[in-house]
Amino acid sequence: MKSRWSGGMVKLLLPACVLLTAALSVAGAAETSGLPLPRFVSLRSDEVNLRAGPGQRYPIDWIYARKDLPVEVVAEFEAWRKIRDWQGTEGWVHQSMLSGRRMMVVIGGQRQLRGSDSDSADTLAVVEPGVLGRLLQCPRNRDYCRVDVGQTQGWLRRDEIWGVYRGEWLE
Repeated sequence: MKSRWSGGMVKLLLPACVLLTAALSVAGAAETSGLPLPRFVSLRSDEVNLRAGPGQRYPIDWIYARKDLPVEVVAEFEAWRKIRDWQGTEGWVHQSMLSGRRMMVVIGGQRQLRGSDSDSADTLAVVEPGVLGRLLQCPRNRDYCRVDVGQTQGWLRRDEIWGVYRGEWLE
């Protein structure tokens, strides 16, 4: 039986197949999670290497030693995430070192952890700058977020914490 494909046709299709395979492998190399950028996540471990670029061949610029520290993912490359911390430091970490757990850090001066989402609510505790807590709720169109700081749940103003966007709401 004679083939329908002539020798000339195979010679034309072979380079096209090679180019298509190369293009697909390059496209796959830049795969991302598909999640929105930027977004907040937190560090999964007490030891996380912050690298100068997206890969183990890049030098370590910093080692985080604070599990649950909130960070902002600002870019992605394969399994690597470019992050920014609350002090503006940026670098790359492997995705396995990040958690979707929403955390926050107190910024500015001492802050009053309140019993409800009101400036006149009772103070439950005074919280120092740099203290970490878990974000529990940030109601839509409200200035406060409900947080858990050291086993105490209360409310902090959005502008007193880092780890949630201005118009973002969490239920």
